[in-house]
Amino acid sequence: MSETAIHTGRAQLPRRSFSAFLVGGAVIPVGTILVLLLALISHAGPVEPLRALADAQVATAVGLSLLCATLAALLGLVVAIPTAYALARIPFRGRQFVDALLDIPVVLSPVAIGMMLLLAFRTDSGTWFQEHVMRFVFELPGIVLAQFIVVSALQIRVLKATFEEIPPRTELVARLLGCGPWASFRRVTLPLAKPGLISALILGWGRAMGEYGATVTIAGAIRGKTETIPVGIVLNWNAVRLEAAIGLILVLVITTFLVLLGLRLVGGSRR
Repeated sequence: MSETAIHTGRAQLPRRSFSAFLVGGAVIPVGTILVLLLALISHAGPVEPLRALADAQVATAVGLSLLCATLAALLGLVVAIPTAYALARIPFRGRQFVDALLDIPVVLSPVAIGMMLLLAFRTDSGTWFQEHVMRFVFELPGIVLAQFIVVSALQIRVLKATFEEIPPRTELVARLLGCGPWASFRRVTLPLAKPGLISALILGWGRAMGEYGATVTIAGAIRGKTETIPVGIVLNWNAVRLEAAIGLILVLVITTFLVLLGLRLVGGSRR
């Protein structure tokens, strides 16, 4: 491009068109979300869904979701920490295979996960486990188990990336100063990975709150027993209790937004 064209402002045309391209691309998803939220509120108004939350059945669904999601996220974090650290730090034969295997729950349909759990508990060993140890099918532990399988895979992804960003030199220095493997992991690695640990916990908890497919397949949709928020939305919608269904949807939307906002705040403090 000539110097004259640059001084006359013609060089700004590609930049403006690129900005328009970016703005136009952002308007579509943002506008879609806003339209969905406005449609949700306009069907019942801002007051009726809040009144529905005072219903005993709706409150039970919210409480059950909070309990099961918290248990699943905490259990998932306990398993994800050593698994992610091993994948990030320890070279072993077949690591790529194991890494890909652990990604299956991330991309697999939740309904398929729930069906696989049902088939596992229909085997001889699964039946014995349910009869003598703990029942999962159509029970509250089944909800936690289904959510645990889904969220732990996500938490492993987050923590693996977190541990890979921590320089191995920090652990080696701790070893040279007299720390053993466990002491260096507990005193050096875990404190440095704290933002990632918080992100994994929040992300796992939010994903468990919205889990439906695997949960309803193994635990069913039993009023007051295995009725989480997503299950309650479907049950109330089928029973033409639209205010209750919309109230639960609003709870889930607000929870999801707060979770995603928390992740961004954690990420900003980490940087």
